[in-house]
Amino acid sequence: MGTLAPEPEVTCSKKYLALGLKISGKEKSGKPRVLSLLSTLLERSVQNNESLLESSQSEDVITIFHGSRAPSLSIEQYLDRIYKYSCCSPSCFVVAHIYMERFIECTGAHLTSLNVHRLLITSVMVAAKFIDDAFYNNAYYARVGGVTTKELNKLEMKFLFGLDFQLHVNVQTFGSYCSLLEKEGTVGLQIECSIQACRISESWSNKDDSKCAQIAR
Repeated sequence: MGTLAPEPEVTCSKKYLALGLKISGKEKSGKPRVLSLLSTLLERSVQNNESLLESSQSEDVITIFHGSRAPSLSIEQYLDRIYKYSCCSPSCFVVAHIYMERFIECTGAHLTSLNVHRLLITSVMVAAKFIDDAFYNNAYYARVGGVTTKELNKLEMKFLFGLDFQLHVNVQTFGSYCSLLEKEGTVGLQIECSIQACRISESWSNKDDSKCAQIAR
């Protein structure tokens, strides 16, 4: 572990607390912040990828995770559901994000509204099995995720082979992804402040509409 050169313990603790990662499945006291930040990050990634595919008129690499249409639940609603019923640790969602990025990189597919939900339920389940002391079986996760047990079993095997069963996440990688999520929160705060600034300006005068529009972009 010494070769990983982790960040100072105090800094890491503050970062993890800010993301709500210091909560075990049996000590839940509300929604951890990591869920909102991760959903925002994934939503933007999906939008960017779909815009890229549309503008380039390219076809995505079709995998077993692709559905014929996007589910009605948003990414945030789906993450909330998984967290509520799976009782997995909040850290599972950071590890699941790492797994998803590894899988996407290995397969060459893009994260879109057609595959993100199946990738989420599979990656969170695999992460829970790897890092949590206790976890539910595939049949339970299938009910939570809205798929059949048979399908989830296939998704899990495809996912594991796609990762070449490389599930270990070192301290540096985990910390860097936590920092990425923290940065996502900062971006969101800046956008919200810009929107609020525009609203204030609009209440004073309607002459600066164009300037507000530039700030809010």
